[in-house]
Amino acid sequence: MMGKKLTAVRKRPRSRNWLAYVCESLVTSGAMPTWEAATYLTENLFGEKPNPYLLSPATPHELTRQFLERLYQPIVEAASRDVTLSPTATIHLFTDISLTGNSAVLVVLFQGHAKPKQLVLFDAAKAWDLVFSDAEAFNTWAEERYRLLVNALRKALPTMDEDLLTAI
Repeated sequence: MMGKKLTAVRKRPRSRNWLAYVCESLVTSGAMPTWEAATYLTENLFGEKPNPYLLSPATPHELTRQFLERLYQPIVEAASRDVTLSPTATIHLFTDISLTGNSAVLVVLFQGHAKPKQLVLFDAAKAWDLVFSDAEAFNTWAEERYRLLVNALRKALPTMDEDLLTAI
């Protein structure tokens, strides 16, 4: 019996503690102090659907944009660090907010001056429905997006390498 449990644990893919990672990102970016970041994430990520904090404010469009950027930006940064990009490459996160349906989260790779831009992630999300049962559910969600980004960036590398070789 114990052998089966250990095997199941070993087979489970490793995942970051994305909740802590996002919280730390909010703090190090200067967006908010530690206690406020922890409260912000707890209030916005866990509880009842729909998220009442995003539906009731006077400026729901701005709060929804901030919320999505605060969730996705740390994941984008982690993926860009784990894939070796050219020194001229940058990654930008864009949002197109909808208060009635899915908002769009776009991650675009800018390979350099006068180089083609490449969409590496297009995620449709109802921000007010991004509520999770627990930290593990959030970590699973974030890990899925991280892996999608890493894979998309790795696929973009061959074309970037070709561009670097022809530029020399």
